[in-house]
Amino acid sequence: MNGQNRDDLKPGMKVAVILKKDQRSGVQTEGIVKDLLTKSKFHPHGIKVRLEDGQVGRVAEILE
Repeated sequence: MNGQNRDDLKPGMKVAVILKKDQRSGVQTEGIVKDLLTKSKFHPHGIKVRLEDGQVGRVAEILE
């Protein structure tokens, strides 16, 4: 599942995100969602989240 719909995401889920610094290379970072930062229901590049370790990125894939 991709991370474009806010309703698909909940805190505590394991996701793969693309951090701002990795947008050109597309390198994904795995982590657990702490906060949902995008307010809109849908975002074409992925919903922006904060991971439990403090990193912020857009969800590329929902792993669990």
